[in-house]
Amino acid sequence: MTPLPDRYCPTDGNRVPGDSLAWCCPSCRGPLDLDFAPTPAPLKSLTGRVNSLWRYAETLPLSSPSVSLGEGRTPLVELTDRVSAKLDYMMPTLSFKDRGAVMLAELAFRAGPRRVVADSSGNAGTAIAAYCARGRLPCTVYVPLGTSAKKLEQIEAHGARVEVVDGDREAAGAVARRAADEPDTFYASHVYNPYFLHGTKTYVHELWEDLGGRLPDVLVLPVGNGTLLLGAALAVAELYGAGLLDRRPALWAVQAAAVAPLARAWEEGAEELTGTTPVAPTHAEGIAIARPPRARQILRAVRDSGGTFLTVTEDQIRHAQLDLASRGLYVESTGVACWAAVREGALGNRSAVVPLCGAGLKSGLARA
Repeated sequence: MTPLPDRYCPTDGNRVPGDSLAWCCPSCRGPLDLDFAPTPAPLKSLTGRVNSLWRYAETLPLSSPSVSLGEGRTPLVELTDRVSAKLDYMMPTLSFKDRGAVMLAELAFRAGPRRVVADSSGNAGTAIAAYCARGRLPCTVYVPLGTSAKKLEQIEAHGARVEVVDGDREAAGAVARRAADEPDTFYASHVYNPYFLHGTKTYVHELWEDLGGRLPDVLVLPVGNGTLLLGAALAVAELYGAGLLDRRPALWAVQAAAVAPLARAWEEGAEELTGTTPVAPTHAEGIAIARPPRARQILRAVRDSGGTFLTVTEDQIRHAQLDLASRGLYVESTGVACWAAVREGALGNRSAVVPLCGAGLKSGLARA
């Protein structure tokens, strides 16, 4: 089996061996990146490969999966003559989080810890629980008070233990991190563990293949902890660096106006979060993150791409969800944020793809 690449802290350069259960930088306690620079395969060489995200094996830090559920290769459908939607809710657990969760579970499967822990507002926890079930790994998921009952039911159905934390998303994360410091524990963090980002980047590799070796002018991406956007940035860099793209798309990051710390920092021209972000209730619970640990990386990725930040109101979220439903696409309220941001003409003549990240059955319709 190929040795695992080292991880490193992007802030201070500390390195963590590839086979270590350490989940953060030993000095600053920040998230880690992966010392891994793959070269993607040319388009023509993908013909006949397995019909899942594992077809992009050259770009993945793990190969020959044991816990796969056939994730990836989701449909791309037109919404307008300039905008298409990638139906990433058509995954085994009904959200795009499967892309990263399979990588974390595969890594945990190989490490063989006493238990796996995760924290989530719902979809990531569901995905981790499902793939841990596939790998017969004991799993505990910490969720904030108020998490959708349907998502809790799905997590428990996969056999994971659910711990409801009396607090918000940050509080759930803090409890999970304390648990992660216990011996022989694997922290399946979709924020701190870089393997998750190397799973989500397959979203863009699929787009590139489906569009015949190109990408749209703009990739519109929802941002809470930024795992899909950072994965997209990785994929774009890989494809462009290999000479498989002639130009890089702009990354447009979308936040709910009710919880928009990154959009505010962007408006202020800051490279990091500034001050304390007020948090109001939002239907976009999956991106309601007040202090994303990878904030600096997210802001830099958007800036380097020539992109921007957009915010959407609760009314825009509700209307976008109903609009998609009228087109035959029933998507959860967080998952419609990107369509809400661009459906009224913000793109002009540019082409774009928006991800529909989670199925509507997970949380139902957004209500006024």
